[in-house]
Amino acid sequence: MLINHGAREPFFGVSTEDLKKIQKRIKKDHALALDLYETGISDAMYLAGLIVDDTRMTRNDLNRWVKAAYWYLLSESTVPWVAAESPHGWALGLEWIESRTEHIVAAGWSTLGALPKIKPDDELDMAKIGELLDRVARTIHDEPNRVRLQMNGFVIDVGCYVISLTDRALEVADKIGLVKVDMGGTACRVPVAREYIEKVQAAGKTRQEAEDGQVLSR
Repeated sequence: MLINHGAREPFFGVSTEDLKKIQKRIKKDHALALDLYETGISDAMYLAGLIVDDTRMTRNDLNRWVKAAYWYLLSESTVPWVAAESPHGWALGLEWIESRTEHIVAAGWSTLGALPKIKPDDELDMAKIGELLDRVARTIHDEPNRVRLQMNGFVIDVGCYVISLTDRALEVADKIGLVKVDMGGTACRVPVAREYIEKVQAAGKTRQEAEDGQVLSR
């Protein structure tokens, strides 16, 4: 299953549920996290993201991590969440989306989408987020496969968590319509942005719920 999703050797196939049990025992161990990530073993790299001290991650650390994140569990989940919770998330997200490497660009959009989930509106650059929404509307269907998925996710994240930009995100969602992504023969489906945003609205998923850990997880 993991190979179908893009994983490759070396990895052991440890479930994320079991890795999170290890995380509960270790809690935070920054030095160990850095060592684990350097192994190149997917399971260890994922665990590294769970136990690392995000606030101590340097730009060099994060750039090294994103370059080594060879499949989407790492490049679109582990690295973006660590980056977003570090002091460098916004700057690196903007830098990464200008890369010529697909998985780094996808990591950039995922990082930018994670920030509205964890930061209050007054810490967000609303004008730039608006520009990014416009960029998605113009370019998404011409972007590489995994980049399209994360751009679509960015629209959803903004629409769900930045209330002042929800209407604009819905307009972009209508413009982009159904986003086609090759999911590697898996059962995963690409969410339709408008439907997803409206579903979250109908369920009353608020920022407070996200902060309480009921919506978001790494």
